[in-house]
Amino acid sequence: MVEIEDRWLSMTEICQHLGVSNDTVYKWIDKHGMPAHRMGRLWKFKKDEVDGWVKAGGAAEPVESDNKRKE
Repeated sequence: MVEIEDRWLSMTEICQHLGVSNDTVYKWIDKHGMPAHRMGRLWKFKKDEVDGWVKAGGAAEPVESDNKRKE
């Protein structure tokens, strides 16, 4: 049987694909706008959307600007 290429990935599958923990993915969804879709209680992911987000620097930590550190 041929696997469908454009299928929804589970939390476990996206964590394995990216090599990170569940906690990291939850943080990225909440704080960094990682492309994810809630289906009931489950999070689902499109591999192409997530890969594009990572390549665009979506997973990078935001850099604190000098304006925020004014004394």
